Amino acid sequence: MKKRLFNYFIIMASVALLGVVITQVYWVSNAMTLKEEQFSGSVRIGMKSVLNQLVLRHNDSTLRQLSSPFPCFIEKTSVSDIIRPAVLDSLIKAEMGCMKISKDYVYAIYNRKTNRMAMGQYDTYREALINSDHQQSIGALISHGDYYLSLYFPNQHSMIIKQMIGWMLLSAALMLVVILSFWYTVNTVFRQKKISEMKTDFINNMTHEFKTPIATISLASEMLMKPEVNESADKIRKYASVIYDENNRLQNQVEQVLQIAILDKGETKLKPREIDVHRLLEKIAENFELQVRGRKGQIALSLKASNAIITADKMHLMNVFSNLIDNAIKYSPEAPQINLSTTSDQHGIHVHISDKGIGIAPENQHLIFKNLFRVHTGDLHDVKGFGLGLYYVKRLIEMHQGNISVKSETGKGSVFSVFLPYKTNINQPDNE
Repeated sequence: MKKRLFNYFIIMASVALLGVVITQVYWVSNAMTLKEEQFSGSVRIGMKSVLNQLVLRHNDSTLRQLSSPFPCFIEKTSVSDIIRPAVLDSLIKAEMGCMKISKDYVYAIYNRKTNRMAMGQYDTYREALINSDHQQSIGALISHGDYYLSLYFPNQHSMIIKQMIGWMLLSAALMLVVILSFWYTVNTVFRQKKISEMKTDFINNMTHEFKTPIATISLASEMLMKPEVNESADKIRKYASVIYDENNRLQNQVEQVLQIAILDKGETKLKPREIDVHRLLEKIAENFELQVRGRKGQIALSLKASNAIITADKMHLMNVFSNLIDNAIKYSPEAPQINLSTTSDQHGIHVHISDKGIGIAPENQHLIFKNLFRVHTGDLHDVKGFGLGLYYVKRLIEMHQGNISVKSETGKGSVFSVFLPYKTNINQPDNE
């Protein structure tokens, strides 16, 4: 139910964000349209003013001719007879300047019926002038023909964008902040949800891991309380040994959890000493030999590093390799085939731990070193662990200034490669 509500919340939040983005785009589009209408209105007012001034000038000229003692009545039929180009040019410049409109324009007077240009700057933009939205009839000046004054602004769109660029950038910046905030919030929620699921899985596994030795100890204790068992020293030793082993197992599990907590707090202190990695691997292999043989498997050594002496914390390094070998055994469903090999170069030693187990899916290979992550092998607890081992391994190797990588193929096994440098600046422990 909670998962469904969570999904509904994400969907609704996404729809709301999409609505905000669409509304913002719609607002910017409307603002652009309004700005274009305002621009067209200003140009129209300016053109009407130009026409009015031309009419006044023409009327004044006619009156002067009528009042002259020698009136000369010559019929003016051409556009150039009625409108002087220099006057038209100066009037348009003046009006566009008053309207604070860019000087980047061209104009022409043309006959709309024939599309014949009569005056103006029409060499380059002839078709644009004919189809321009900014046109004004000059029928009040020239009665014959269908003449229009046309203005065309080649950079009209860019001029409008330039006027709105501040608001557009602010709007885009705010939308970007909203989108990034939403993405960060959703990503954080999903990450926290994943962590919560991993913690739940960890608690379930921890309960199972603790329950088994506790049940074994309880059963062995009950057997020790039976009179027939007390009469046999061998049986007492047997059940006491079981209790001791299971108690150690519990202690190791608790210690593993505590070590992770100490690592996360940054309180782990290494005690570096010169150690022989080959001898360390031989000792660890010997510890696992009985377990591997019990499953009819084999653990092989191929130690070819020319120099196996490094400076490291012996206890932690033993835990690192023990964890890797233990995983190789646990994730081998049949007889485990484990191989430990080493090589070296001028910088340090390379340790490779390979198996022929179930392998790791490609989508999980970048996750296996994360805290609490466990490769799922089904609902059964066939593979034990808390999901702490590889996280612990990686952190300790990094503390030794080394690195770890994995190559794996599902169904064919895995190879974990550990590099440990010869030269490190790990602090020596204080003398006690």
